[in-house]
Amino acid sequence: MDFTIKQYFRLLSSVQLNNIATFRGFVTRPHSNSIVLRHDVDKRPDKSLEFAQVQVNIGAKGSYYFRAVPESWDEKIIQQISELGHEIGYHYETMDTANGDIDLAWDQFRYNLDQLRKLVDVKTICMHGSPLSKYDNRDLWKKYDYRSLDIIGEPYIDIDFN
Repeated sequence: MDFTIKQYFRLLSSVQLNNIATFRGFVTRPHSNSIVLRHDVDKRPDKSLEFAQVQVNIGAKGSYYFRAVPESWDEKIIQQISELGHEIGYHYETMDTANGDIDLAWDQFRYNLDQLRKLVDVKTICMHGSPLSKYDNRDLWKKYDYRSLDIIGEPYIDIDFN
């Protein structure tokens, strides 16, 4: 596969721009033909900024989910991507970082969300999958409710993929 910016630009150029939505836009105005441009920023936030600039150049906006780890969390880039008009969300993994302690995971989740919200407006979240972990980060929602924190959506929970 060709994962270059040039190829990404070709892909975006081949779709109708009025069908592209952020996840927040999709949640608030669902449309069956929407294409949600979701980017999980696991590493290399500088590359995510490049993608964000490509999207803006063709008139598209995407959703960028940042982890609360040094290789993802770059406050300057988070703010720059937001200033370009893209959505910023929290890419959480606190069941992993709390070793399955659900109460500690909730505390970490709220702390990290608060830190991100000091930088930008955050209304959506997206679980970080950790294939080598025995914990599912979505298990946090078996006890707690992210909506109590003014979060409006989580793709793995709030989209009916059927």
